[in-house]
Amino acid sequence: MAGNIKKMKAAAAAVFTAVLTGMLTACGAGGAAKTPAASPAAAKTEAAQTTAAETEAGSASGRRLKIVTGMFPEYDWTREILGDNPGDAELTLLMDSGADLHSYQPTAEDMMRIASCDLFIYTGGVSSQWARDALKGAVNPDMIVIDLLDALGDRAKEETLVEGMQDAHGHEHEGHDHEEDGHEEEELDEHVWLSLRNASFLCGMIEEALEKADPSNKEVYAANTAAYQEKLGELDKQYQEAADAAKVRTLLFGDRFPFLYLAEDYGLSYYAAFSGCSAETEASFETVAFLAAKADEIPVSCVLTIDGSDKRIAETIVRSTKNQDQKILTLNSMQSIAGKQAGEGVTYLSVMEENLPVLREALGS
Repeated sequence: MAGNIKKMKAAAAAVFTAVLTGMLTACGAGGAAKTPAASPAAAKTEAAQTTAAETEAGSASGRRLKIVTGMFPEYDWTREILGDNPGDAELTLLMDSGADLHSYQPTAEDMMRIASCDLFIYTGGVSSQWARDALKGAVNPDMIVIDLLDALGDRAKEETLVEGMQDAHGHEHEGHDHEEDGHEEEELDEHVWLSLRNASFLCGMIEEALEKADPSNKEVYAANTAAYQEKLGELDKQYQEAADAAKVRTLLFGDRFPFLYLAEDYGLSYYAAFSGCSAETEASFETVAFLAAKADEIPVSCVLTIDGSDKRIAETIVRSTKNQDQKILTLNSMQSIAGKQAGEGVTYLSVMEENLPVLREALGS
Protein backbone atom coordinates (compact mmCIF):
# COMPACT_ATOMS: atom_id res chain seq x y z
CA MET A 1 0.00 0.00 0.00
CA ALA A 2 2.77 2.45 0.97
CA GLY A 3 4.55 1.73 -2.32
CA ASN A 4 1.39 2.41 -4.30
CA ILE A 5 0.83 5.70 -2.45
CA LYS A 6 4.39 6.82 -3.22
CA LYS A 7 3.91 5.97 -6.90
CA MET A 8 0.63 7.89 -6.98
CA LYS A 9 2.31 10.92 -5.37
CA ALA A 10 5.20 10.75 -7.82
CA ALA A 11 2.83 10.50 -10.75
CA ALA A 12 0.76 13.42 -9.48
CA ALA A 13 3.89 15.54 -9.06
CA ALA A 14 4.99 14.69 -12.60
CA VAL A 15 1.60 15.64 -14.01
CA PHE A 16 1.57 18.90 -12.04
CA THR A 17 5.06 19.78 -13.23
CA ALA A 18 4.09 19.12 -16.83
CA VAL A 19 0.96 21.25 -16.50
CA LEU A 20 2.95 24.02 -14.79
CA THR A 21 5.54 24.03 -17.56
CA GLY A 22 2.80 24.27 -20.14
CA MET A 23 1.20 27.20 -18.30
CA LEU A 24 4.52 29.04 -18.11
CA THR A 25 5.21 28.43 -21.79
CA ALA A 26 1.79 29.78 -22.70
CA CYS A 27 1.99 32.92 -20.58
CA GLY A 28 5.74 33.60 -20.90
CA ALA A 29 8.46 33.43 -18.27
CA GLY A 30 7.99 36.97 -17.00
CA GLY A 31 4.64 36.72 -15.29
CA ALA A 32 3.05 39.69 -13.54
CA ALA A 33 5.38 41.67 -11.31
CA LYS A 34 4.79 42.62 -7.70
CA THR A 35 5.35 45.93 -6.00
CA PRO A 36 8.95 46.64 -4.89
CA ALA A 37 10.09 45.41 -1.50
CA ALA A 38 9.87 48.09 1.16
CA SER A 39 12.84 49.04 3.29
CA PRO A 40 12.78 47.58 6.82
CA ALA A 41 12.10 51.04 8.29
CA ALA A 42 9.25 51.79 5.91
CA ALA A 43 7.72 48.37 6.51
CA LYS A 44 7.16 49.29 10.13
CA THR A 45 4.81 52.09 9.17
CA GLU A 46 3.17 50.75 6.05
CA ALA A 47 2.45 47.34 4.54
CA ALA A 48 4.55 48.03 1.45
CA GLN A 49 6.26 44.67 1.12
CA THR A 50 5.06 42.02 -1.28
CA THR A 51 3.13 38.96 -0.13
CA ALA A 52 1.74 36.10 -2.16
CA ALA A 53 -1.86 37.09 -1.42
CA GLU A 54 -1.56 40.65 -2.75
CA THR A 55 -3.01 41.66 -6.10
CA GLU A 56 -0.67 41.32 -9.07
CA ALA A 57 0.65 44.60 -10.49
CA GLY A 58 2.01 45.06 -13.99
CA SER A 59 5.69 45.70 -14.64
CA ALA A 60 6.65 48.41 -17.06
CA SER A 61 10.02 46.95 -17.97
CA GLY A 62 9.91 43.31 -16.90
CA ARG A 63 13.55 43.69 -15.77
CA ARG A 64 12.93 43.89 -12.03
CA LEU A 65 14.80 41.31 -9.96
CA LYS A 66 12.27 38.79 -8.66
CA ILE A 67 12.99 37.18 -5.29
CA VAL A 68 10.73 34.50 -3.79
CA THR A 69 11.06 33.33 -0.18
CA GLY A 70 9.24 30.51 1.53
CA MET A 71 9.01 31.49 5.21
CA PHE A 72 9.06 34.71 7.20
CA PRO A 73 12.64 34.45 8.59
CA GLU A 74 14.32 34.29 5.17
CA TYR A 75 11.90 36.91 3.87
CA ASP A 76 12.85 39.32 6.65
CA TRP A 77 16.58 38.64 6.32
CA THR A 78 16.36 39.42 2.62
CA ARG A 79 14.36 42.56 3.33
CA GLU A 80 17.07 43.75 5.71
CA ILE A 81 19.84 43.08 3.20
CA LEU A 82 17.95 44.89 0.43
CA GLY A 83 17.57 47.89 2.73
CA ASP A 84 16.21 50.79 0.70
CA ASN A 85 16.06 48.42 -2.25
CA PRO A 86 18.15 50.39 -4.78
CA GLY A 87 17.58 47.73 -7.43
CA ASP A 88 13.78 47.96 -7.09
CA ALA A 89 13.60 44.21 -6.41
CA GLU A 90 10.28 42.43 -6.13
CA LEU A 91 10.25 40.41 -2.88
CA THR A 92 7.57 37.76 -2.30
CA LEU A 93 6.69 35.86 0.87
CA LEU A 94 4.88 32.64 -0.04
CA MET A 95 3.69 31.59 3.42
CA ASP A 96 2.01 34.94 3.98
CA SER A 97 -1.27 33.66 5.42
CA GLY A 98 0.24 32.12 8.55
CA ALA A 99 0.56 28.60 7.13
CA ASP A 100 2.82 26.31 9.14
CA LEU A 101 6.03 25.05 7.55
CA HIS A 102 4.93 21.44 8.01
CA SER A 103 1.47 21.85 6.48
CA TYR A 104 2.04 24.44 3.74
CA GLN A 105 0.89 23.54 0.23
CA PRO A 106 1.63 26.04 -2.56
CA THR A 107 -1.00 27.16 -5.04
CA ALA A 108 -0.45 26.92 -8.80
CA GLU A 109 0.24 30.68 -8.71
CA ASP A 110 2.95 30.14 -6.07
CA MET A 111 4.54 27.42 -8.19
CA MET A 112 4.62 29.74 -11.19
CA ARG A 113 6.28 32.48 -9.16
CA ILE A 114 8.99 30.07 -8.07
CA ALA A 115 9.52 28.70 -11.57
CA SER A 116 10.18 32.12 -13.08
CA CYS A 117 12.00 34.00 -10.29
CA ASP A 118 15.66 35.08 -10.21
CA LEU A 119 16.38 34.09 -6.61
CA PHE A 120 14.49 31.45 -4.62
CA ILE A 121 15.18 30.98 -0.91
CA TYR A 122 13.51 28.20 1.04
CA THR A 123 14.08 26.30 4.28
CA GLY A 124 14.85 22.86 2.90
CA GLY A 125 14.40 19.49 4.56
CA VAL A 126 11.60 16.96 4.19
CA SER A 127 8.86 19.57 4.64
CA SER A 128 10.03 21.40 1.51
CA GLN A 129 9.29 18.74 -1.09
CA TRP A 130 6.83 21.22 -2.61
CA ALA A 131 9.77 23.52 -3.36
CA ARG A 132 11.75 20.81 -5.10
CA ASP A 133 8.68 19.92 -7.15
CA ALA A 134 8.28 23.57 -8.17
CA LEU A 135 11.92 23.79 -9.23
CA LYS A 136 11.39 20.93 -11.69
CA GLY A 137 9.32 23.39 -13.72
CA ALA A 138 11.87 26.23 -13.56
CA VAL A 139 12.06 28.28 -16.76
CA ASN A 140 14.78 30.73 -15.70
CA PRO A 141 18.16 29.10 -16.47
CA ASP A 142 19.97 31.75 -14.40
CA MET A 143 17.88 31.24 -11.26
CA ILE A 144 19.86 31.20 -8.00
CA VAL A 145 18.49 28.79 -5.39
CA ILE A 146 19.34 28.78 -1.68
CA ASP A 147 18.23 25.76 0.34
CA LEU A 148 18.97 27.02 3.86
CA LEU A 149 19.39 23.58 5.40
CA ASP A 150 21.74 22.51 2.63
CA ALA A 151 23.62 25.82 2.83
CA LEU A 152 24.43 25.18 6.49
CA GLY A 153 26.50 22.15 5.58
CA ASP A 154 28.07 20.66 8.71
CA ARG A 155 26.21 23.18 10.86
CA ALA A 156 22.94 21.33 10.19
CA LYS A 157 21.86 19.04 13.01
CA GLU A 158 19.97 15.79 12.93
CA GLU A 159 16.54 15.83 14.53
CA THR A 160 17.01 14.17 17.91
CA LEU A 161 14.68 12.16 20.10
CA VAL A 162 15.55 12.65 23.77
CA GLU A 163 14.42 10.58 26.72
CA GLY A 164 10.67 10.75 27.30
CA MET A 165 9.92 12.29 23.90
CA GLN A 166 7.07 10.57 22.12
CA ASP A 167 8.48 8.67 19.14
CA ALA A 168 8.12 10.84 16.06
CA HIS A 169 9.84 8.58 13.54
CA GLY A 170 6.59 6.96 12.53
CA HIS A 171 5.21 10.16 11.02
CA GLU A 172 5.32 10.86 7.33
CA HIS A 173 5.71 14.25 5.65
CA GLU A 174 3.73 14.91 2.51
CA GLY A 175 5.73 13.71 -0.45
CA HIS A 176 8.41 12.01 1.66
CA ASP A 177 8.84 8.69 3.44
CA HIS A 178 11.43 8.22 6.16
CA GLU A 179 12.18 4.76 4.92
CA GLU A 180 13.33 4.35 1.35
CA ASP A 181 15.04 1.38 -0.29
CA GLY A 182 14.83 -0.59 2.93
CA HIS A 183 16.72 1.83 5.19
CA GLU A 184 15.80 4.77 7.34
CA GLU A 185 16.84 8.14 5.96
CA GLU A 186 18.51 10.67 8.24
CA GLU A 187 16.21 13.59 8.98
CA LEU A 188 17.83 16.94 9.66
CA ASP A 189 16.14 19.46 11.92
CA GLU A 190 14.59 22.09 9.69
CA HIS A 191 14.24 24.93 12.22
CA VAL A 192 17.57 26.49 11.28
CA TRP A 193 16.42 30.10 11.77
CA LEU A 194 16.04 29.71 15.55
CA SER A 195 19.78 30.13 15.95
CA LEU A 196 21.04 33.69 15.75
CA ARG A 197 24.40 32.29 14.68
CA ASN A 198 22.79 30.40 11.81
CA ALA A 199 20.89 33.56 10.89
CA SER A 200 24.13 35.53 10.60
CA PHE A 201 25.78 32.81 8.50
CA LEU A 202 22.77 32.45 6.18
CA CYS A 203 22.50 36.21 5.70
CA GLY A 204 26.01 36.03 4.29
CA MET A 205 24.81 33.44 1.79
CA ILE A 206 21.85 35.62 0.79
CA GLU A 207 24.16 38.62 0.40
CA GLU A 208 26.39 36.67 -1.98
CA ALA A 209 23.36 35.61 -4.04
CA LEU A 210 22.06 39.18 -4.27
CA GLU A 211 25.47 40.49 -5.30
CA LYS A 212 25.61 37.88 -8.04
CA ALA A 213 22.10 38.66 -9.24
CA ASP A 214 22.49 42.46 -8.94
CA PRO A 215 26.21 43.31 -8.99
CA SER A 216 25.61 47.03 -9.53
CA ASN A 217 24.36 47.30 -5.92
CA LYS A 218 26.75 44.87 -4.25
CA GLU A 219 28.30 47.56 -2.01
CA VAL A 220 24.88 48.41 -0.60
CA TYR A 221 24.08 44.76 0.07
CA ALA A 222 27.46 44.20 1.72
CA ALA A 223 27.03 47.22 4.01
CA ASN A 224 23.46 46.27 4.95
CA THR A 225 24.50 42.70 5.69
CA ALA A 226 27.40 43.78 7.89
CA ALA A 227 25.15 46.14 9.87
CA TYR A 228 22.50 43.45 10.32
CA GLN A 229 25.02 40.79 11.32
CA GLU A 230 26.31 43.17 13.98
CA LYS A 231 22.78 43.40 15.45
CA LEU A 232 22.45 39.63 15.36
CA GLY A 233 25.79 39.29 17.10
CA GLU A 234 24.81 41.71 19.86
CA LEU A 235 21.60 39.79 20.54
CA ASP A 236 23.52 36.52 20.48
CA LYS A 237 25.75 37.91 23.26
CA GLN A 238 22.67 38.69 25.36
CA TYR A 239 21.40 35.14 24.89
CA GLN A 240 24.79 33.77 25.89
CA GLU A 241 24.81 35.95 29.02
CA ALA A 242 21.36 34.62 29.94
CA ALA A 243 22.57 31.04 29.51
CA ASP A 244 25.75 31.73 31.51
CA ALA A 245 23.68 33.14 34.39
CA ALA A 246 21.16 30.28 34.37
CA LYS A 247 20.22 28.61 37.65
CA VAL A 248 18.52 25.87 35.64
CA ARG A 249 20.06 24.78 32.33
CA THR A 250 17.20 22.54 31.21
CA LEU A 251 14.15 23.58 29.20
CA LEU A 252 10.94 21.58 29.53
CA PHE A 253 8.40 21.80 26.71
CA GLY A 254 4.84 20.53 26.92
CA ASP A 255 4.78 20.76 23.14
CA ARG A 256 6.86 20.20 20.02
CA PHE A 257 10.52 21.20 20.32
CA PRO A 258 11.76 23.27 17.37
CA PHE A 259 14.52 25.00 19.39
CA LEU A 260 17.28 22.43 18.94
CA TYR A 261 19.66 24.91 17.28
CA LEU A 262 19.11 27.51 20.01
CA ALA A 263 19.67 24.94 22.77
CA GLU A 264 22.85 23.69 21.10
CA ASP A 265 24.20 27.23 20.69
CA TYR A 266 24.06 27.90 24.43
CA GLY A 267 24.70 24.44 25.86
CA LEU A 268 21.17 23.89 27.18
CA SER A 269 19.51 20.52 27.68
CA TYR A 270 15.83 19.90 27.15
CA TYR A 271 12.86 17.59 27.48
CA ALA A 272 9.74 17.80 25.34
CA ALA A 273 6.57 15.96 24.43
CA PHE A 274 7.43 15.74 20.72
CA SER A 275 10.26 16.43 18.31
CA GLY A 276 10.21 19.65 16.31
CA CYS A 277 8.76 18.10 13.15
CA SER A 278 6.29 15.79 14.83
CA ALA A 279 2.70 15.82 13.61
CA GLU A 280 1.47 14.53 16.99
CA THR A 281 -0.94 16.66 19.00
CA GLU A 282 -1.97 14.26 21.76
CA ALA A 283 0.57 13.24 24.37
CA SER A 284 0.34 9.80 25.92
CA PHE A 285 -0.11 9.24 29.65
CA GLU A 286 3.50 8.01 29.80
CA THR A 287 4.81 11.16 28.13
CA VAL A 288 2.90 13.48 30.46
CA ALA A 289 3.92 11.48 33.53
CA PHE A 290 7.60 11.54 32.50
CA LEU A 291 7.63 15.29 31.90
CA ALA A 292 5.79 16.01 35.16
CA ALA A 293 8.32 13.90 37.07
CA LYS A 294 11.18 15.76 35.36
CA ALA A 295 9.58 19.10 36.24
CA ASP A 296 9.66 18.05 39.90
CA GLU A 297 13.12 16.49 39.75
CA ILE A 298 15.02 19.35 38.06
CA PRO A 299 12.97 21.38 39.29
CA VAL A 300 11.67 23.87 36.71
CA SER A 301 9.57 26.96 37.39
CA CYS A 302 8.15 27.06 33.84
CA VAL A 303 6.68 24.68 31.33
CA LEU A 304 7.18 26.00 27.81
CA THR A 305 4.98 25.93 24.72
CA ILE A 306 5.39 27.30 21.20
CA ASP A 307 3.29 29.79 19.27
CA GLY A 308 -0.07 28.45 18.14
CA SER A 309 -0.30 25.94 20.97
CA ASP A 310 -3.57 25.41 22.85
CA LYS A 311 -1.41 24.73 25.95
CA ARG A 312 -3.45 21.67 26.95
CA ILE A 313 -0.45 19.36 27.25
CA ALA A 314 1.49 21.94 29.29
CA GLU A 315 -1.49 22.46 31.58
CA THR A 316 -1.83 18.71 32.12
CA ILE A 317 1.87 18.44 32.95
CA VAL A 318 1.58 21.24 35.53
CA ARG A 319 -1.47 19.60 37.11
CA SER A 320 0.52 16.36 37.35
CA THR A 321 3.41 17.89 39.32
CA LYS A 322 3.62 17.90 43.11
CA ASN A 323 3.18 21.64 43.65
CA GLN A 324 1.26 22.45 40.47
CA ASP A 325 2.76 25.95 40.49
CA GLN A 326 4.83 26.13 37.29
CA LYS A 327 4.12 29.00 34.92
CA ILE A 328 3.27 28.25 31.30
CA LEU A 329 5.33 30.43 28.98
CA THR A 330 5.52 30.64 25.19
CA LEU A 331 8.56 30.90 22.93
CA ASN A 332 7.77 32.10 19.42
CA SER A 333 9.18 29.74 16.79
CA MET A 334 8.14 31.99 13.86
CA GLN A 335 6.66 29.06 11.97
CA SER A 336 3.41 30.79 11.12
CA ILE A 337 4.03 34.55 10.99
CA ALA A 338 1.80 36.05 8.32
CA GLY A 339 2.64 38.73 5.79
CA LYS A 340 0.26 41.12 7.55
CA GLN A 341 2.37 40.92 10.71
CA ALA A 342 5.51 41.67 8.69
CA GLY A 343 3.77 44.75 7.34
CA GLU A 344 2.87 45.83 10.88
CA GLY A 345 6.49 45.93 12.00
CA VAL A 346 7.19 42.37 13.15
CA THR A 347 10.76 41.41 12.29
CA TYR A 348 13.00 38.42 12.91
CA LEU A 349 15.01 40.47 15.41
CA SER A 350 11.92 41.74 17.23
CA VAL A 351 10.66 38.17 17.76
CA MET A 352 14.04 36.95 19.00
CA GLU A 353 14.24 39.97 21.31
CA GLU A 354 10.81 39.09 22.73
CA ASN A 355 11.88 35.48 23.23
CA LEU A 356 14.90 36.50 25.33
CA PRO A 357 13.07 37.49 28.57
CA VAL A 358 10.98 34.31 28.29
CA LEU A 359 14.16 32.26 28.09
CA ARG A 360 15.68 34.19 31.00
CA GLU A 361 12.66 33.38 33.18
CA ALA A 362 12.73 29.73 32.19
CA LEU A 363 16.44 29.53 33.06
CA GLY A 364 16.15 31.57 36.24
CA SER A 365 18.73 34.02 34.89
